[in-house]
Amino acid sequence: MAISKSKYLKPFKNWFVLILVIFAVWMLFFDANSWLIHHELNSEIEDLENEKEYYKKEIEKDNKAIKELSTEEGLEKFAREEYYMKRENEEIYIIEYEDSLKTK
Repeated sequence: MAISKSKYLKPFKNWFVLILVIFAVWMLFFDANSWLIHHELNSEIEDLENEKEYYKKEIEKDNKAIKELSTEEGLEKFAREEYYMKRENEEIYIIEYEDSLKTK
């Protein structure tokens, strides 16, 4: 058994290898610019870029809605659908199906 232990520990008897291993471990895990911190920051950047894309799509959707509301027909359609407004001498019937009702 003593032979096998010394076989694995032999490279660590060299000071240069030992210092190199300690330096590598320090840089990977303990330094202020460690691999762990870089990994965390990269994942945060990816999340922020995904959020940026989401908001760009939302802005495009809102701009479309603004364009629709800027026309007379679009504004009338919105008022009829959302606020149930009507013209004079006009009857409105709201039909709700059982599966479209909000339940608590």
